[in-house]
Amino acid sequence: MSDLHHVLPEGFPAHHFAHLLPSLDRHRVTTTDILTLDAADLAKRAQVPVPELRRLQRALVTALHAQLGLAESLEPDRPTAGWRATEWRAVSTLDEHLDAELAGGLPAGYLTEITGESGAGKTQFLLTLLLAAQLPPPHGLSKSALYISTEAPLATTRLTQLLQQHPRLSSLPASTKPSLQRILSIQTPDLEYQDHVLRYQLPVAIARHDVGLVVLDSVAANYRAEFERPEHDRRAGVEAMARRSAMLVELGALLRSVARAHGVAVVVANQVSDRFAAPPPPPPPPSASATTSRTASHNSQSGGAGGGGPGPGGPRAPTPGPPSSQPAPPPPLALSPEPLSLDHQQRWFTGWGDARTTAAATALKTPALGLVWTNQLAARIALLKAPVYSAPNPWVGLAADGREDWRGDGVEIRRWRRWMKVVFAPWTAASEPGSKGVEFKILGRGLVGRGPADGAAEGKGGDGGDKAEGGENIASAMGDEGREEEGKGAGTGQQVFEAEGGKHSTPDEEPGDAPDSQTME
Repeated sequence: MSDLHHVLPEGFPAHHFAHLLPSLDRHRVTTTDILTLDAADLAKRAQVPVPELRRLQRALVTALHAQLGLAESLEPDRPTAGWRATEWRAVSTLDEHLDAELAGGLPAGYLTEITGESGAGKTQFLLTLLLAAQLPPPHGLSKSALYISTEAPLATTRLTQLLQQHPRLSSLPASTKPSLQRILSIQTPDLEYQDHVLRYQLPVAIARHDVGLVVLDSVAANYRAEFERPEHDRRAGVEAMARRSAMLVELGALLRSVARAHGVAVVVANQVSDRFAAPPPPPPPPSASATTSRTASHNSQSGGAGGGGPGPGGPRAPTPGPPSSQPAPPPPLALSPEPLSLDHQQRWFTGWGDARTTAAATALKTPALGLVWTNQLAARIALLKAPVYSAPNPWVGLAADGREDWRGDGVEIRRWRRWMKVVFAPWTAASEPGSKGVEFKILGRGLVGRGPADGAAEGKGGDGGDKAEGGENIASAMGDEGREEEGKGAGTGQQVFEAEGGKHSTPDEEPGDAPDSQTME
């Protein structure tokens, strides 16, 4: 028997739901079930209409709030989500070309993913956002930033370099210039600690430190360490993937609710894995009519070459065989991908494979965590990279035994080219299908996008890709992720705070040291 008649608060309009209560009582649906379970599942269980059950849920919550005196205190003291949508607030990339592709930057209130292979510039992109969030609108939110790392610690050395060399940041007065003191950081080495931080410490830190940007770098690291293990039992592997999918759905719902409730921009980095394109379909076999015509043509040519004819001196004419009673089988249909299959559809939501040329299908990637995680995102930004090779320069020498010794591979990677591509987003149009988006470089002063005019100028001027104006070295000679993450790690003096206790320690900065970011524990 249900507890509805005993738990319903006084003054609850039960007569409005008299047609629902008997069925709920018969199927042992408790008040806790109504308040916590999904209305669709509960309606199916109790065999009642879904809209009516949702109306009962809303009425029950309202009555309980009124009984506890929470009705007035629950009035929002901040603008609602609908009001926030009327005011554009976004975090800039501090580059006009990249901002133009993003329609102004990454807006608050959305869950956005930055994905790309190792060395594509994901961490450099995120570090720029951490500083830009502190700027006043329209380039920032005038708020602090929170960096949650699952792998390496925050790259404070690189942040200091950006503050000193970026033309927009270095020219600001001290009162409005971004600071490392307004960047909070914490490491989550496993899934259990990550879930605890996101559920309990993150809302407290956002409210206490006026956080406007939350960065998670990267979202796939802990899941890969936890679930991508060799499973000898196939059933155990399937169960592990089911648990991972459920956890990803919970994580996505949690991050989206944080973005909407607090009006912050939530940006996560994601890794990629290789994707292999399907082999091209085999050519259809020749039809029976074509085979017969080729045979007749060959026989006629053989007869003409012998000079004889059907006489005694010439070759005999082929004796026609009896006609077959069965028709020739039709040629097989050419293989084509199913329109609704994942292999076909993922070309438009992964960021790789939407080009029509087959040459572009040789280095396909797929963002980690699969389709389940993709459905949790509001936007996906893909960072692509491609090598630029030097001209072939084989060099042949003589080895100690006198044989020829080929030194080198003939070609070598001279530099890397990088692009930013909008895969999907609700506030701006996606990049053109088949295009790579906006090309950019990673320099000491940050991300530098390149427009069509810049690309044409480089094509006429030769290389120029490894040096910036004035001979500034590219910070990306960091071709791999290790050099891209160069400088990661905390410095000597850190301000440590506890999100729940609010304890601070005194920084022990030495003269000349850059101030460290705050570390959340």
